[in-house]
Amino acid sequence: MNASALLVKALENEGVEVIYGVPGEENLDFLEALRQSHIELILTRHEQGAAFMAATYGRLTGKPGVCLATLGPGATNLVTGAAYAQLGAFPMVMITGQKPIKASKQGQFQIVDVVEMMRPLTKYTRQIVNVTLIPSTVREAFRLSQEERPGAVHLELPEDIAREPVDKTTTPVFQISRNRRPCAAERLVVQAADMIRAAEYPLLLIGAGANRNRVRSALRRFVEETGIYFFNTQMGKGVVDENSPQCLGTAALSDNDYIHCAIERADLVINVGHDVVEKPPFFMEHGGKQVIHVNFSSAAVDNVYFPQLSVVGDIADSMSRMTIEVGRLEKDQSAFRLVKESLDIHLRELADDLSFPVKPQRLVADVRRVMPHDGVIALDNGVYKIWFARNYPALEPNTVLLDNALASMGAGLPSAMEVARLYPDRRVMAICGDGGLMMNSQELETALRLGLNLVVLVLNDGSYGMIRWKQYAMGFEDFGLQFGNPDFVLHARSYGIGGHRVEKTEDFAPLLEQCFTAGGVHLIDLPVDYSENNRVLIDELRHKVCRI
Repeated sequence: MNASALLVKALENEGVEVIYGVPGEENLDFLEALRQSHIELILTRHEQGAAFMAATYGRLTGKPGVCLATLGPGATNLVTGAAYAQLGAFPMVMITGQKPIKASKQGQFQIVDVVEMMRPLTKYTRQIVNVTLIPSTVREAFRLSQEERPGAVHLELPEDIAREPVDKTTTPVFQISRNRRPCAAERLVVQAADMIRAAEYPLLLIGAGANRNRVRSALRRFVEETGIYFFNTQMGKGVVDENSPQCLGTAALSDNDYIHCAIERADLVINVGHDVVEKPPFFMEHGGKQVIHVNFSSAAVDNVYFPQLSVVGDIADSMSRMTIEVGRLEKDQSAFRLVKESLDIHLRELADDLSFPVKPQRLVADVRRVMPHDGVIALDNGVYKIWFARNYPALEPNTVLLDNALASMGAGLPSAMEVARLYPDRRVMAICGDGGLMMNSQELETALRLGLNLVVLVLNDGSYGMIRWKQYAMGFEDFGLQFGNPDFVLHARSYGIGGHRVEKTEDFAPLLEQCFTAGGVHLIDLPVDYSENNRVLIDELRHKVCRI
């Protein structure tokens, strides 16, 4: 056994099933060891695609996804994926190669200090220099990647170390210990319950950190048994069914949206799973509403977030005990009910509009009509993300995958591909802007090669729409953000996948249904009218009046 085979054994011990990546010369010993393993290699067309797929695997399973790249440019191409996993709290392990470190005849060719490059983007980064330490190093990397707060880790395996023989006395695997998270102090849970009962208008906020298996069920019970109203951050969508009569919706903007009428009325917010990487769903003010912070770790305090009480420990345990302590809330919640009724009317506006190009409200409504309760939409990053966050109710956890942490363009397609690979019997859709798709469109070939069932929706407006929207909001002239596109239908067909163009708004939903029924990979080119961005999300909100 050499070091590469030992590393593969250590990965098998961690339960690794698949590795995504683009190998290089420095990975060939590792690649040979992988060939003899049961671990599947998924070859992607760019290292960034491999990292996005690995991070999505971690996001959905809770187990670290693993991706592979060579040295130099291969490793640098993982940087965006590392930041995506680290900010999004998705467990991921990156393995990169390196030139020989004991003797090399290639000088500084392709060499950058990858370990130091990864340090600010990961929880742990190490170069492997001692073969006997591989099992313990891998165990530590996986432990740190999975434990709260999850994130990215990195291991570098130099070419000469990769082929070194393993001493027969080296233990090939380490036992994996399963630790239970510490629980919050009883007095804090009781104090939180007292604050909730004493508040006139308590409101529950569900953030990204609440999207964990046990936490989801505990939160559902809290909502059902207390009768409290709740809202989500963008990455908290679906933790509790958004068709619930107590759901006010998603805070897609930080302030001045219709949902903020309810938030402003609240005198207490129970903030469960708050993560500062997301844009604030509301701004705290001194002397304003009180906030209870419920999370695995204490609050990172800044000028818009300074909770009066922190309940730190296992969230599921905290919320389960709080449910018992609080009991049924017998409060006048008519103000929240009024906001919900008004919001429901507002969010249905233009849902049946027939104008073409399609308006965002009709687009979102048609996607919701076609997608079943467990169908998954994976959004790239653009202004359409705000429309889906506001207008698309998520009925189950992880059925709306969006990134409100790094918010990287190019992630939508690889993320949707991994969902489709993990759940081949579910309807899965990548929703991308024309700008975002072109950053990783080469992965369409990977999707075809993997035999995925996937619909890729391209929202075509010939510009970077999110930045144009911001440009308008800041009072600047429309300048510098428009571009040309390829013929997306021909582009798709050149890969051997279905290519379709929508020419009438009423044709979109039937076409979407047709693509899902047919199976395989399909791309739909849909022209979109983004004038609603300015009318609804800027002009209308400037004159919003809260009538509660």
